[in-house]
Amino acid sequence: MTDNPVIGVLALQGDVREHLIALASADAVARPVRRPEELAEVDGLVIPGGESTTMSKLAVLFGMLEPLRERVASGMPVYGTCAGMILLADKILDPRSGQETVGGIDMIVRRNAFGRQNESFEAAVEVDGIADGPVEGVFIRAPWVESVGAETEVIAEHGGHIVAVRQGNALATSFHPELTGDHRVHALFVDMVRAVC
Repeated sequence: MTDNPVIGVLALQGDVREHLIALASADAVARPVRRPEELAEVDGLVIPGGESTTMSKLAVLFGMLEPLRERVASGMPVYGTCAGMILLADKILDPRSGQETVGGIDMIVRRNAFGRQNESFEAAVEVDGIADGPVEGVFIRAPWVESVGAETEVIAEHGGHIVAVRQGNALATSFHPELTGDHRVHALFVDMVRAVC
């Protein structure tokens, strides 16, 4: 078990810097990942928010999609926020043309389910496995989970919709905890990485 695991943040698009800061605050060695050789050097990976269609196209362009699928399928811990949640879904309810996913979590996700950019909001979310009260989540064009498979654990809901799930070494949230200064979700993920490396 490593006290300071090396955790990458997929740096193709999105709020990479905020995730690097949150991971470092949870005692991980955090680094951006853009190429397959960088992916090979990390113990775990965060897939940040951004625009899921653009991210999937960039992953193909940078030669990252298949290496990501292979690492996730082989059990590398991975955490996706917002667009990252969409990329970790085995199925998207309303995909854009040509949109692909990494997969890894048996769930069906609806894109932009909470509304457009101008309907963004913050909310307190109780997350199973995180102590000391609710997490403040920022929802920006956020997805929600329509349904999950038998192996997928629902760990948070908001407004009657699933907003956080875990399946084995994979974690996903509809919301952005990295934008609040509350790094408990990242600490949970760092502990997941420590448990396997």
